[in-house]
Order: sequence, then structure tokens, then C-alpha cells
Amino acid sequence: MQSQPHDVVVVGGGLAGIVTALECLRAGRSVALVDRDTPERFGGLALWAFGGMALVGTPLQARMKIPDTPERALADWLRFAELGEGDVLPRQWAEHYVQHSRSEVHDWLLSAGVKFMPAVNWVERGMNGDGNSVPRYHIVWGTSRELTRRMIAALREAAINGRLTLLHQHRVVALEHSAGQVSGAVAVDEATGAEVRISAPAVVLAMGGINGSHEEARANWPKHRPCPSSMLNGAHPFADGKMHHWVADAMKGKITHAGEMWNYAAGFPHPFPHFEGHGLSTIPCKSALWLNHRGERIGPAPLVTGFDTHWLCQRVAAQEKPWTWHLLNWRIAIKEFAISGAEHNQRIRDMQFPAFLKETLLGNHRLVRQMQSESRYFLVDDTLAGLTAKMNALTCSNDIDPAVLQATADRFDANFSNGNKLHNDDQIRRILHTRQWGPDKLRTCEPAPLQKPGAGPFIAIQMQLITRKSLGGLQTDLQSRVLDAAGQPIGGLYCVGEAAGFGGGGASGKRSLEGTFLPGCILTARTAARSITTGHGL
Repeated sequence: MQSQPHDVVVVGGGLAGIVTALECLRAGRSVALVDRDTPERFGGLALWAFGGMALVGTPLQARMKIPDTPERALADWLRFAELGEGDVLPRQWAEHYVQHSRSEVHDWLLSAGVKFMPAVNWVERGMNGDGNSVPRYHIVWGTSRELTRRMIAALREAAINGRLTLLHQHRVVALEHSAGQVSGAVAVDEATGAEVRISAPAVVLAMGGINGSHEEARANWPKHRPCPSSMLNGAHPFADGKMHHWVADAMKGKITHAGEMWNYAAGFPHPFPHFEGHGLSTIPCKSALWLNHRGERIGPAPLVTGFDTHWLCQRVAAQEKPWTWHLLNWRIAIKEFAISGAEHNQRIRDMQFPAFLKETLLGNHRLVRQMQSESRYFLVDDTLAGLTAKMNALTCSNDIDPAVLQATADRFDANFSNGNKLHNDDQIRRILHTRQWGPDKLRTCEPAPLQKPGAGPFIAIQMQLITRKSLGGLQTDLQSRVLDAAGQPIGGLYCVGEAAGFGGGGASGKRSLEGTFLPGCILTARTAARSITTGHGL
């Protein structure tokens, strides 16, 4: 079946694809947007994401007296990313990001009615101060769901005179091309199997990354890094890398940095999974003790979130068994326990500020009780001995000796035997450092013994590494054009968002400053649309 011709075909209905289509429509172009998912899930993972954004030089930073500049942000980025000498295009995209994240993302979103929460958070500080040197993490009020819904509403508003064709539950399987020039796309209706051909002089790939497929993730996993025997899936299975390979095989497009991924070290199975292997990614409690499968504290340096996610993932992946444990108490859980994404951040998602403030100040008992009720991986008991029995029952083993778990807790609590200042534990030091920043102080417990009277009951959460985002992808220039192995643009072919490694095929290198993904989708998408409609990307 041949569809009517369009000016642009966009492959993928996530945030990057939607923004690309929106900007092309606003420039007077006709667009066919092909998305594999259902109309209800239009927006992709952005519809479910938390909505944190690393932004540079914003009014909110200025209001909080955060001395940030593009130059400072770039230095942080490059130090953390560990880009190689040949990573010219990723470096250029990093420079573009820090220079334009305010104007191209922050200000543009404000003009669309998107608002941010009134505090900037400090994430990915680096194990030795090599990450974010200042707070940059802005949270969208309403989560990424609100952002995505506003973009979809704007898309429909811009779709005048029939200039937008939306094809849901269609999978692009090939591109039409001749003599190195793209001329359209071939899609399959997954409900009927019917083939649809869409002609257009420009095709934008926005189909997401590769590690929704664990087979693909493992095939690209760096040989020198530990890989766990099992993982959860925090990406969507549709992000399977098949179009990446098609472009590489059929059009000689260059895939780069495919082994770089932004995974998370602490996930557990979703109680109501949306797809096979679906995991929830927690924001690990800083005050929890991170234990191996035997109930021993992982060391020598204790694992603490908020500093270097890449390092955490490698430490967890190197453990003898593919799971770890978080040991905490109710006092810690109600203050610090959180799950990433819109689904489990109801107060932010639904913009209930008084309720959000109450839970922040008094503790989120609601979420803790919910997980206690819904998840068999979230264990609660009044005693450490009773908790040990539940932990062993869950794993169908006797891996944990109750005396070992008790000794682990006792050794940590001994840090407080001489008062609150005479301790010598790196986790406590990092927590105290974290609490120096006001927003983090609100969400992080003052260090105290795990067995502090009245702080119970005890909680153990079984955690696994969870895949999330691809940091590599198809190599693109500063006009979001896909390049071949010789570094030449493929005529009419563009790539944006995660499919392009958020710019250049790997702008983040080995590590992200966190919060660079949603803005990276917007930046690359707006660049592609500008290149298509004006001939100039930046």
C-alpha cells in the first residue's frame, strides 16, 4: 500500500520524535509519524519518566545562588564522560548542550507552559568530586508525563490542514533509498501485517536505543566490564536496535559507542509489569547498608548512591550473585525511599504540592506501605533474625547467616558508640556531605544507628541491576544528519534522541551528569527539524 507523500517521516513516537514532528509542522511541513506502540502509550518512555533535567545557567540556579556557567558545566561533563581523542562529534554535542540547554530546552519549555519544581537538586557528584560540581538537576512539575502530554497537545494543535499523519502500532522495517539518498520508509501494520510505504525526502529516526533487548545489550557489553548473569529491563523491548543495524547494513550508517549504557544498580521487578522482565528503578536510600548475597556490607568502599552511577553498576555487576540487598529501617525508608518515574511519584505527577510537602517533611509512609503490600522483594520484619529468614526464603537459600546480618548491623552502629561526631565510615561522611545542600537535607536522614530504638521495623529490599538507556547510537553531525563510515552525511537521513546517543552517537561518553537525556532528546530533535526546514542545524 502506498500512502500519500509527506515532507518528513519521523520513526518513533517518544519525546524526540514528537518534538521533531512538532517543529517541522510549525515550519509548515507535512509529517508522517510512525510509532510502534498503542495510542494510549504515545510518548514512549518519556510518558513514564521522572522528568529530571540537567540545565545550565537557569533563573532557578541564580535564585539559589548556584554559580553555574556553560564553561563550568562543560569541564564537569568532559571530566565525567571520559571521551576519547577521536570523539569529536560527541564533544561538539556536549558543548552545544551546555551552551544552549537554557534557551533551547528550559526557556522553550516555559513558553509551552511547562513548569519546574522550586529547587535544584545535586546528583552525580562523582566519587572524588569529578561529577556535577554544582547542582543542576531541575525537576519538571508534573513529571515527564506532564511535559509529554503538553508536547502531544502542541503537536495536535500544529497539525492543521491534514499535515500530520499518525500511524500507531506500525513498525518501520526499512527505508526507501537510491544512490545514497533516502526517499521514504516502509512500515508494517502490526495488527494486520499490511505493508505501508511512505514517501518523503527526509526521514528522522527516533526509535530509541538498543538495550531494551538484553540480547543486544549483552552483545555490546564491554568485555572488560563485569556483566551480571541476569538483569531487569527498564527500557522498552521495542528499543531493540534493529533499525540501527538496518541503517548500518543497508546504508553504511555508523553505529558508535554501542557498549556504553546508562543502567541503574538498584532495581526490583515491577509488581504489575508492562512487559516481560519489567523492573522498577529505585533511587537507592543513601542511609541503607548495601549488602552482598551473604548479608555482608559490600566494600571496601561502601556503595552510596548520588555520586557515580556508572561505578555503582560495575560494583554490583561484579558481585558473586546477580542480586544485592539494601538493609534499612522504617525511619530511613519513609524519608529516602523513592522509585524513579511518574508512576510512583504521585504527588509530583499529579501536581499536589501540599501533599508533596507533607510527605517530604513527615515521611512517605504511603509509598513504603504500598511496596510492602505489592512487592515480595520488599521485606519487613521487627527483628533482624526474622528478616534474615524472609531473605533466605525469597532466594530459596541459606546464603545469609542471621549472625552475619546481626554483625553487619552492629559494626555499622558501632560508629555511633562515641557520639554523633566520632565516627570513621565513608558512607556516613558522604551522607553528611550530601546534607550540606538544603534540598538533599530534606530527603536524607541524619546519620544514626540502624538499630536505633523506635526506628523500626527493619526492611530488606532485594535489588538487581536494571538496564535503562543507551549512551551510544548512530553517529550524527551538528545538523542531526546520520553519517556513514567515511563521516559523510547520508542524504535525507536524520537521527535524534537516544537513537543518536543523544547527539553525535555518544555525547555522554561513559557517564552522564544525569538529567541529560530528556533535554538531549529535545536539543537533537529541534536541531534536526531546523536542519530539515532551513538547511541549518544549530
